[in-house]
Amino acid sequence: MGDKAHTHPGAAGRATAADHPASVRNVVLVGHSGSGKTTLVEALALTAGAVNRAGRVEDGGCVSDYDDMEHRQQRSVQLSLVPVEWDGIKINLLDTPGYADFVGELRAGLRAADAALFVVSASDGVDGSTRMIWEECAAVGMPRAIVITHLEAARADFEEMTRICAEAFGGDDPDAVLPLYLPLHGPPAPDGHAPVTGLVGLLTRKLFDYASGERVASEPGEAELPQLDEARSMLIEGIISESEDETLMERYLGGEQVDVKTLIEDLERAVARGVFFPVLAAAPAADGARQGLGTVELLELITRGFPTPLERAAPRVTTPEGAGRELRMCDPEESLVAEVVKTSSDPYVGRISMVRVFSGTLRADQTVHVSGHGMTDRGHEDHDVDERIGALSTPFGKQQRPVSHVIAGDLACVAKLSRAETGDTLSAKDDPLLMAPWQMPDPLLPLAIEAHSKPDEDKLSQGLARLVAEDPTMRLEHNQDTHQVVLWCLGEAHADVALERLRSRYGVQVDVVPHRVSLRETFGGRAAGRGRHVKQSGGHGQYAICEIEVEPLPGGSGIEFVDKVVGGAVPRQFIPSVEKGVRTQAAKGVAAGHPLIDVRVTLLDGKAHSVDSSDAAFQTAGALALREAAAEARIHLLEPVAEVSVLVGDDYVGAVMSDLSGRRGKVLGTEQTSGGRTLIRAEVPEIEIGRYAVDLRSLSHGTARFDRRYARHEPMPAQVADRL
Repeated sequence: MGDKAHTHPGAAGRATAADHPASVRNVVLVGHSGSGKTTLVEALALTAGAVNRAGRVEDGGCVSDYDDMEHRQQRSVQLSLVPVEWDGIKINLLDTPGYADFVGELRAGLRAADAALFVVSASDGVDGSTRMIWEECAAVGMPRAIVITHLEAARADFEEMTRICAEAFGGDDPDAVLPLYLPLHGPPAPDGHAPVTGLVGLLTRKLFDYASGERVASEPGEAELPQLDEARSMLIEGIISESEDETLMERYLGGEQVDVKTLIEDLERAVARGVFFPVLAAAPAADGARQGLGTVELLELITRGFPTPLERAAPRVTTPEGAGRELRMCDPEESLVAEVVKTSSDPYVGRISMVRVFSGTLRADQTVHVSGHGMTDRGHEDHDVDERIGALSTPFGKQQRPVSHVIAGDLACVAKLSRAETGDTLSAKDDPLLMAPWQMPDPLLPLAIEAHSKPDEDKLSQGLARLVAEDPTMRLEHNQDTHQVVLWCLGEAHADVALERLRSRYGVQVDVVPHRVSLRETFGGRAAGRGRHVKQSGGHGQYAICEIEVEPLPGGSGIEFVDKVVGGAVPRQFIPSVEKGVRTQAAKGVAAGHPLIDVRVTLLDGKAHSVDSSDAAFQTAGALALREAAAEARIHLLEPVAEVSVLVGDDYVGAVMSDLSGRRGKVLGTEQTSGGRTLIRAEVPEIEIGRYAVDLRSLSHGTARFDRRYARHEPMPAQVADRL
C-alpha cells in the first residue's frame, strides 16, 4: 500500500506459532472454481519465502491442493490452511473450494477467518454464487478486498472488470469498490495482447515493475500521468468519504492537499471496518521469477489493512447447558475457547482437527473438554467428553510443523482427537463451554448405497460415521420404511468425493442403488374381510375366525381399531390379538408392500374354540382378514409431498416455475425479496425432486437455493402408480 522496499524473508516465511493476537491475520480466499485462488495462494507463499521457486515445499508437494483426491478431481475439494509470514505478521491463508458442492468447506473458512479476499477471473467475471457469498459477508460486516486474476488472458481488461466488480459488489455505494493500483502493460505480443508487467500505485504515484521477476520501484513516465491522476482523484474521494474524520472531505473540497500518509491510514481503517473494498491485480511468478505480479501489494494490504483477531466480534459462548457466558474474547490469558473448523483423516497420523482458537491458549498434551451440540438432525449425537490432545502443528502442504502452543486468534491442527467433529468446541476441562455452530446448507441430494460385499458390510458403519464426522454438510439416514442407507449430499461432485473417501480412506466399496421414497397405501372405499385360520395336524390345533370391516379415514388419522363384537363371539382376551395382527399386516402393506395408513378397522364378529384358539391364531386371522378386505377394495398408493421454497434471481423465475409445474408441483405463491430475487413456494411430490438439487443449479446457473420439508402423503395419480 506504500512504497516500502521488501526483501526476501527466507526462513522467516516459515510461520510457526504467533506470540500475540495483534501479529495474526486470518484471511479466506473466496471465488468460483477456476478463478485462481490456489495459484494465488502459492504465489503469495513464494513471495513470502515460504516455498521455493517451483512453488513447492521441501517434500516436493504443493502448499495447497496437495491431497491425492484433489489431483484426481483436478480441483479443490477441501479447505486448506497455508500459513506464511510477512513483515513479522503471521498470515493464515485459507484456500477454499470454488465449486458449489463444497460450500461447507467455504463456510468453515469464513468462520475461521477475519477478512476475505474475493478472487475474480478477468476472463470469467463475477458469477451469481460469488455475489451471494459477498452478501453473506456484508451481513456480518466482514472486511473484504477483490483480487483480479488471469490478466494474461486474451481480451482481459482490468478497468472493465473493476467496473463490473463495482456494480456487483458496490450495492448502493459503487464508489466503495475502487482500485489501489493500475496495471502497466508491456509491448504487445504477436496476437495484439499487451501483457501486464507492472503496477502503478495511485496513492504513492510509484511504478512497480515486475518484468524482471523482482519488484522494482521507479517514477511513472509522462504517458501514465493523465490516467493515473484521474483514477487517483476518484480513489482519494472514495477514501475520504469513508473517513472517520468528518472534516476531511470539507477540507479536501476546499482545495487542501491531503497528506498521503493520512490517506493510507484512513484507507487501512476503512478496509478494516468493512466499508471500503479495494481492488488489486495479481498474477503468478513467471518461470525463474521470485515474485508474482501484485503479490507484494497484496501482502501489504493483508498485514496493514485487514483487521487483527482482536477486532473481530466473537461468536456467542454458553455453557453446555445453555447458560450465557461472558469472556474477554481473543485474550490468551482467558479461559480456553476453540472451535474445530475442519476434520480430516490421515492414513499415518489418524484424525486431524483444524482449530481456530478464539480465547485462551491451547497447549500440546493438554486435556480439553470437547462439546458437540445442535447437529442431531445431521446424524451427529450431542456429546460432552474430556480428551487429551496429541501434538499441535501448523500445516504446510503434506507437512505438519510442530508447535508448543496456539494463542487466541491463531489457527493450528490438533492430532488424535478421536471424538471431536467439525463444529465442536474445545474448552478447559474444568470450565466447559460451547460455541453456537455456524449455519450450514441442508444436503438435499439423496445417495442410496449398499455394501459391495460382506467384508465391506462389516466396515460400512464405521466408515460412514467417520465420513459424517468430518463433513457437517453430509447427513446420514437409515430409512426405516425403505430399509435403505442414504447419504444426503449437496450435489453430484459432493457425492463423488464421499464415495471416493469411503473407498480410498476407509477401504469400503459401495454400490449406488436407486433411491426410494416412503410410499404409503390406503383404502379407496369400504370393504369387508374374513380371516379364517383353522389347522389340525395332530396335537394342539389352531382355530381363529374373525370378520372385519375397513373404511378410509382423512389424511393423518393413522390406523384406528374398533371393537363391535357382541355376545362373546371373539373372547375378550383375543380381541387385542386381532388388533395386533391387523396392525402388523398394515405395517407390511396389503398391495405393493408399503405401510397402510388412514383407515378404520372394525371387528364385527368371529369364532373361537375352547381348546385350539390362541393369541397367535387370532393374530394370524386378523392379518388374513385385512388381506382379504384389501383384495376386494380399491387400494390407493399415497406419495409424500414436500413443501418447497426456492429463492431464485428474477431472471430465472419463469423457468423455475415452469420446471416445478412439469414435476407435478403446485405453486402456492411468490414473494419479492431483496437483491433482485424471488421466493417461490410450492408443493411437489418427493418422487419428482430426488435430483432437484442438481437440476435447479443447472436451471439457474448456480444462483438459486431451495429447501424442503415434508408436508403430507396424498394419493398418487393412477398413471404414475401403475408405472410403479
